[in-house]
Amino acid sequence: MPKVEITVPEHLEMQIAQMVEQGEFVNREEAIEELVSTGMKAYKTSGPQDSDTDPDFEDDGMMGHEDEYVF
Repeated sequence: MPKVEITVPEHLEMQIAQMVEQGEFVNREEAIEELVSTGMKAYKTSGPQDSDTDPDFEDDGMMGHEDEYVF
């Protein structure tokens, strides 16, 4: 799996750390992976729709989408 480095505001880091401490996630990496995945799925559901979108959207990323983010 590719590695990605991100910078988040301190309040988000604190919330992630709190979720890990409460046992919602095993570690920070799992928390961030799950939260990003959930956000991507929510964006796909409520954001712009592309009729040619592959059903494996979360695995393929947003290649070709005008709002593509590169980390």
